[in-house]
Amino acid sequence: MGSVKPLTLESSSNPEPFFRMKISDDEQSNHDAPIVSSYNDRIRPLLDTVDKLRNLKIMQEGIQLPTIVVVGDQSSGKSSVLESLAGISLPRGQGICTRVPLIMKLQNDPNPGTGPELYLEFDDEIVPTDEDNIAEAISSATEQIAGKGKGISNIPLTLIVKKNGVPDLTMVDLPGITRVPVHGQPEDIYEQISAIIMEYIKPEESIILNVLSANVDFSTCESIRMSQQVDKTGQRTLAVVTKADKAPEGLLEKVTADDVNIGLGYVCVRNRIGDESYEEARAEEARLFETHHLLSKINKAMVGIPVLAQKLVKIQATIIVRCLPDIVRKINEKLSGNIEDLNKLPKHLNSIAEAMATFMHILGSAKESLRKIVLHGVFDEYPDEKEMHCTARLTEMFNKYSEELQSSKCGDNDDDSKDFLIEEIKILEESKSIGLPNFLPRAAFLSLLQKKMKGISMIPVDFSENIWTYIETVVVSVLTKHSENYPQLLSSTRRAAQNLMAKKKKKSLDWVNDLVEMEKLSDYTCNPEYMASWNKLMSYQDKFMEIINDSYMTSCMEIEGFGSIDVSPLRKHKLIVQEAFDVKMRMTAYWKIVMRRMVDCMALHLLFGIQKLVNEEMEKEMIDELVGNKENGLERMLEESPSVSEKRNKLKKSVKLLKESKDVVPKIMDMVVTD
Repeated sequence: MGSVKPLTLESSSNPEPFFRMKISDDEQSNHDAPIVSSYNDRIRPLLDTVDKLRNLKIMQEGIQLPTIVVVGDQSSGKSSVLESLAGISLPRGQGICTRVPLIMKLQNDPNPGTGPELYLEFDDEIVPTDEDNIAEAISSATEQIAGKGKGISNIPLTLIVKKNGVPDLTMVDLPGITRVPVHGQPEDIYEQISAIIMEYIKPEESIILNVLSANVDFSTCESIRMSQQVDKTGQRTLAVVTKADKAPEGLLEKVTADDVNIGLGYVCVRNRIGDESYEEARAEEARLFETHHLLSKINKAMVGIPVLAQKLVKIQATIIVRCLPDIVRKINEKLSGNIEDLNKLPKHLNSIAEAMATFMHILGSAKESLRKIVLHGVFDEYPDEKEMHCTARLTEMFNKYSEELQSSKCGDNDDDSKDFLIEEIKILEESKSIGLPNFLPRAAFLSLLQKKMKGISMIPVDFSENIWTYIETVVVSVLTKHSENYPQLLSSTRRAAQNLMAKKKKKSLDWVNDLVEMEKLSDYTCNPEYMASWNKLMSYQDKFMEIINDSYMTSCMEIEGFGSIDVSPLRKHKLIVQEAFDVKMRMTAYWKIVMRRMVDCMALHLLFGIQKLVNEEMEKEMIDELVGNKENGLERMLEESPSVSEKRNKLKKSVKLLKESKDVVPKIMDMVVTD
């Protein structure tokens, strides 16, 4: 690139436009200055760098580039301004002439040799053209992009102009704003154009070149309204006032009063008329602003195409200098993030051995996760997923199971006071046999016990079913998470988990049924609490029998655990009521032991089963399913899923693009010096 004079940003307390460049006196704008000055020699390397980044399509990565965006209402003279800057003819006609974003890259060529070079770039094609056919070439390319007719598209068309005497500029010309669709235009043409314009002018890196016609009230222009939405202070908006010769009255006041808050100032220009050459048009423009009795009063630093060109070049250079360090930072951050994401993707497997190693790693990771959430109560992998906090959820389920057992209608203390001892009396009467009196028949106690066990037998069965259903959900969720990068494993892991859970459920159900049958079979406990509880309850027997035998005494008494008892209905069973009271209290004391045993044994059984599942059985079942299955699960792992493959390719392309972009920038960074 050769030696390049550093660019600097000038700090200023002036609240006017923040884009300022330090330039020498001989580079100050004047109405007869050439469009191209020595200043271009310092701009070109900066602009080349940005253009290279644009060609690499770095903006697809969400990294915005400094851009001059040309907007204006329909018939505002946008095309004339761009033609004057580029020295070429653009498509003209009724309605919207610019139907796609037109990226104009103007490059000064002091040694043109065979003449100007013009070519279009679109759809990965390069189409050479010339000054005589450029308008037709643009129209043809536009039709290929946006179709025939008057519709628009947001797919850009790039025009490169290498020509002696043009300013080094890159601008994006957007469709002119129209509110009312004409024949052939879609009904939502305004919304479509607005969306494209807002997409380009919203980024802070964009400079808005707002083209206004001198013969309209600036405050009514739609382009002004749009630019004010994204640039309220006007600090990145420059206004070009066209058709100054058509409406000179009051123009000075309009551009000096600045009622619409244009922060970068105004430049008034005269449109080329008829067959005028660009040289003739510039000469007429200079004469107009020099001699016209109204227009000559406008500051010479605010009139003429050459002034506009130099303003744009300087503004463009300033924003490039300002944004380039941030662009470098964003490229590095995006590159690091994409490389990290790429490294996180599962390794592409090339052999059965690699597939087996990967499978065992997945299995080990899933096993460790299950140990944490099911056995140890560590939820760092699922901090916000309450259903995966297994130890907490299992505790809740056990507590609910215990409460349901205690509150079941076959639990202790279930008789109403009016039915106190009635069930025991009935059973004792049916258990009578010839023998010594005052001997409690064991058959009566077992009959009561079996009836109570039958009443609660489904509670532990349902509880066991619910526990294993919940564990199945957790196991499947964990396995799915750890094998998500290998979707071809999902069906096998899910099937293995479901098969294992079916076995665990059956085994647990068999155990629960055996537990219930054992409790029905015999009445046994060595828990001393049984005798203590029975003795305490039996302490009420003497008073109870006294009330039974003395009809003059009150018929009600309080018994702990039963509340107020009306004994009057029992006086007719005096011969058997004492035995019934004893049986009742024995059953009450024993039932507490049974209930506790049903809860404790169930907890130990299920916790043991869950631990065995996590530490041994899951691994074996998974290996049998994947390795021992005829469906060749390991071979399926060699086939990368479409989603992972697509993500890998996308990240690779992005990393390649960002690396290329990163290589472009350092060559120019040394010339950028910021205050």
